[in-house]
Amino acid sequence: MTGAERFLALGDSFTIGTGTSPDRSFPAILVGLWREAGRSVALTNPAVNGYATDDLIAEELPLVAQVRPTLVTVLIGANDIVRAVGPDGYRERLARIYAHLRAHAPRARVVALPQPDWSMSPAAVGFGDVAAIAREIERFNEIARAEGERSGARWIDLFPLMREQARRGMFAADGLHPSASAYAEWARELARAWAW
Repeated sequence: MTGAERFLALGDSFTIGTGTSPDRSFPAILVGLWREAGRSVALTNPAVNGYATDDLIAEELPLVAQVRPTLVTVLIGANDIVRAVGPDGYRERLARIYAHLRAHAPRARVVALPQPDWSMSPAAVGFGDVAAIAREIERFNEIARAEGERSGARWIDLFPLMREQARRGMFAADGLHPSASAYAEWARELARAWAW
Protein backbone atom coordinates (compact mmCIF):
# COMPACT_ATOMS: atom_id res chain seq x y z
CA MET A 1 0.00 0.00 0.00
CA THR A 2 1.13 3.55 -0.61
CA GLY A 3 0.85 6.51 1.74
CA ALA A 4 0.60 6.57 5.50
CA GLU A 5 -1.60 4.06 7.26
CA ARG A 6 -3.76 5.15 10.19
CA PHE A 7 -3.98 2.47 12.89
CA LEU A 8 -6.77 2.70 15.49
CA ALA A 9 -6.34 0.27 18.39
CA LEU A 10 -9.66 -0.21 20.19
CA GLY A 11 -9.89 -1.91 23.55
CA ASP A 12 -9.15 -2.01 27.24
CA SER A 13 -6.15 -2.57 29.49
CA PHE A 14 -4.71 -5.25 27.23
CA THR A 15 -4.52 -2.73 24.38
CA ILE A 16 -3.20 0.28 26.30
CA GLY A 17 -0.55 -1.94 27.87
CA THR A 18 -1.55 -1.94 31.54
CA GLY A 19 1.23 -3.61 33.49
CA THR A 20 3.83 -1.74 31.48
CA SER A 21 3.75 1.61 29.64
CA PRO A 22 1.81 2.65 26.52
CA ASP A 23 5.01 2.69 24.45
CA ARG A 24 5.45 -1.00 25.28
CA SER A 25 1.82 -1.93 24.46
CA PHE A 26 1.32 -4.39 21.64
CA PRO A 27 0.00 -1.70 19.21
CA ALA A 28 3.04 0.54 19.82
CA ILE A 29 5.49 -2.33 19.34
CA LEU A 30 3.60 -3.50 16.25
CA VAL A 31 3.86 -0.03 14.71
CA GLY A 32 7.57 -0.04 15.49
CA LEU A 33 7.98 -3.35 13.67
CA TRP A 34 6.05 -2.05 10.67
CA ARG A 35 8.16 1.11 10.58
CA GLU A 36 11.34 -0.98 10.69
CA ALA A 37 9.97 -2.76 7.62
CA GLY A 38 9.67 0.61 5.87
CA ARG A 39 5.96 1.23 6.31
CA SER A 40 4.51 4.56 7.41
CA VAL A 41 1.95 4.01 10.18
CA ALA A 42 0.41 6.53 12.59
CA LEU A 43 -1.05 5.01 15.78
CA THR A 44 -4.08 6.20 17.75
CA ASN A 45 -4.59 4.12 20.90
CA PRO A 46 -7.57 5.37 22.95
CA ALA A 47 -7.86 2.16 25.01
CA VAL A 48 -8.47 2.59 28.74
CA ASN A 49 -7.90 0.25 31.66
CA GLY A 50 -11.23 -1.09 32.92
CA TYR A 51 -13.21 -0.43 29.74
CA ALA A 52 -15.92 -2.82 28.63
CA THR A 53 -17.81 -2.87 25.34
CA ASP A 54 -20.24 -0.13 26.39
CA ASP A 55 -17.31 2.17 27.24
CA LEU A 56 -15.66 1.43 23.90
CA ILE A 57 -18.90 2.31 22.12
CA ALA A 58 -19.34 5.57 24.03
CA GLU A 59 -15.75 6.79 24.26
CA GLU A 60 -13.65 5.15 21.55
CA LEU A 61 -15.93 4.66 18.53
CA PRO A 62 -16.47 8.43 18.05
CA LEU A 63 -12.76 8.61 17.13
CA VAL A 64 -13.39 6.58 13.97
CA ALA A 65 -14.71 9.65 12.14
CA GLN A 66 -11.76 11.75 13.30
CA VAL A 67 -8.96 9.23 12.69
CA ARG A 68 -10.40 7.70 9.50
CA PRO A 69 -8.46 4.50 10.17
CA THR A 70 -7.12 2.20 7.51
CA LEU A 71 -6.16 -0.41 10.13
CA VAL A 72 -8.16 -1.33 13.24
CA THR A 73 -7.74 -3.87 16.03
CA VAL A 74 -10.56 -4.78 18.42
CA LEU A 75 -9.67 -6.52 21.70
CA ILE A 76 -12.39 -6.13 24.33
CA GLY A 77 -14.32 -8.37 26.72
CA ALA A 78 -12.50 -9.04 29.99
CA ASN A 79 -14.37 -6.29 31.82
CA ASP A 80 -17.66 -7.47 30.34
CA ILE A 81 -16.96 -10.73 32.15
CA VAL A 82 -16.08 -8.91 35.37
CA ARG A 83 -19.26 -6.80 35.12
CA ALA A 84 -21.39 -9.90 34.37
CA VAL A 85 -22.67 -8.47 31.08
CA GLY A 86 -23.36 -12.01 29.89
CA PRO A 87 -22.76 -13.60 26.49
CA ASP A 88 -25.88 -12.16 24.84
CA GLY A 89 -25.10 -8.60 25.91
CA TYR A 90 -21.49 -9.01 24.84
CA ARG A 91 -22.51 -10.32 21.43
CA GLU A 92 -24.99 -7.47 20.89
CA ARG A 93 -22.45 -4.80 21.79
CA LEU A 94 -19.76 -6.34 19.59
CA ALA A 95 -22.22 -6.36 16.70
CA ARG A 96 -22.76 -2.62 17.28
CA ILE A 97 -19.00 -1.98 17.33
CA TYR A 98 -18.42 -3.80 14.06
CA ALA A 99 -21.47 -2.24 12.40
CA HIS A 100 -20.08 1.19 13.27
CA LEU A 101 -16.69 0.30 11.79
CA ARG A 102 -18.31 -1.01 8.59
CA ALA A 103 -20.38 2.15 8.26
CA HIS A 104 -17.70 4.72 9.13
CA ALA A 105 -14.46 3.02 8.04
CA PRO A 106 -15.61 0.72 5.25
CA ARG A 107 -12.16 0.39 3.67
CA ALA A 108 -10.28 -0.28 6.90
CA ARG A 109 -8.66 -3.64 7.43
CA VAL A 110 -10.08 -4.79 10.76
CA VAL A 111 -8.54 -7.48 12.96
CA ALA A 112 -10.44 -9.09 15.84
CA LEU A 113 -8.34 -10.40 18.73
CA PRO A 114 -9.00 -12.66 21.73
CA GLN A 115 -8.58 -11.61 25.33
CA PRO A 116 -5.78 -13.44 27.13
CA ASP A 117 -6.39 -16.17 29.67
CA TRP A 118 -6.26 -13.98 32.75
CA SER A 119 -7.89 -16.82 34.73
CA MET A 120 -4.35 -18.21 35.05
CA SER A 121 -2.99 -15.00 36.61
CA PRO A 122 -2.14 -14.82 40.31
CA ALA A 123 -4.80 -12.11 40.77
CA ALA A 124 -7.64 -14.11 39.17
CA VAL A 125 -8.79 -15.61 42.46
CA GLY A 126 -9.96 -12.14 43.44
CA PHE A 127 -12.57 -12.29 40.67
CA GLY A 128 -14.22 -15.59 41.61
CA ASP A 129 -13.90 -19.25 40.69
CA VAL A 130 -10.96 -19.48 38.30
CA ALA A 131 -12.31 -22.52 36.44
CA ALA A 132 -15.57 -20.67 35.76
CA ILE A 133 -13.63 -17.60 34.64
CA ALA A 134 -11.56 -19.74 32.25
CA ARG A 135 -14.73 -21.16 30.69
CA GLU A 136 -16.21 -17.68 30.33
CA ILE A 137 -13.04 -16.35 28.68
CA GLU A 138 -13.17 -19.16 26.12
CA ARG A 139 -16.87 -18.55 25.53
CA PHE A 140 -16.38 -14.81 25.08
CA ASN A 141 -13.44 -15.37 22.75
CA GLU A 142 -15.60 -17.59 20.57
CA ILE A 143 -18.20 -14.82 20.44
CA ALA A 144 -15.46 -12.29 19.59
CA ARG A 145 -14.29 -14.53 16.74
CA ALA A 146 -17.81 -15.11 15.42
CA GLU A 147 -18.86 -11.45 15.52
CA GLY A 148 -15.61 -10.27 14.03
CA GLU A 149 -15.75 -12.73 11.15
CA ARG A 150 -19.47 -12.04 10.59
CA SER A 151 -18.58 -8.39 10.06
CA GLY A 152 -15.76 -9.17 7.64
CA ALA A 153 -12.96 -8.67 10.15
CA ARG A 154 -10.03 -11.04 10.23
CA TRP A 155 -9.64 -13.16 13.36
CA ILE A 156 -6.03 -13.62 14.44
CA ASP A 157 -6.01 -16.25 17.16
CA LEU A 158 -3.33 -15.25 19.66
CA PHE A 159 -5.00 -17.32 22.37
CA PRO A 160 -2.68 -20.36 22.19
CA LEU A 161 0.29 -18.00 22.55
CA MET A 162 -1.45 -16.10 25.35
CA ARG A 163 -2.21 -19.30 27.27
CA GLU A 164 1.37 -20.51 26.89
CA GLN A 165 2.58 -17.16 28.22
CA ALA A 166 0.32 -17.58 31.24
CA ARG A 167 1.76 -21.05 31.84
CA ARG A 168 5.23 -19.49 31.74
CA GLY A 169 4.13 -16.86 34.29
CA MET A 170 4.58 -13.91 31.95
CA PHE A 171 2.59 -11.48 34.10
CA ALA A 172 3.26 -7.90 35.10
CA ALA A 173 3.99 -6.90 38.68
CA ASP A 174 0.25 -6.39 39.28
CA GLY A 175 -0.24 -10.16 38.95
CA LEU A 176 -3.02 -9.75 36.39
CA HIS A 177 -1.86 -8.18 33.14
CA PRO A 178 0.74 -9.52 30.71
CA SER A 179 4.35 -8.51 31.08
CA ALA A 180 6.06 -6.19 28.60
CA SER A 181 7.77 -9.19 27.03
CA ALA A 182 4.39 -10.90 26.59
CA TYR A 183 2.94 -7.87 24.80
CA ALA A 184 6.04 -7.82 22.59
CA GLU A 185 5.41 -11.45 21.63
CA TRP A 186 1.83 -10.56 20.66
CA ALA A 187 3.15 -7.78 18.43
CA ARG A 188 5.69 -10.03 16.73
CA GLU A 189 3.03 -12.66 16.07
CA LEU A 190 0.66 -10.02 14.67
CA ALA A 191 3.40 -8.63 12.44
CA ARG A 192 3.95 -12.14 11.09
CA ALA A 193 0.28 -13.04 10.69
CA TRP A 194 -1.09 -9.69 9.50
CA ALA A 195 0.39 -9.70 6.02
CA TRP A 196 0.37 -6.52 3.95
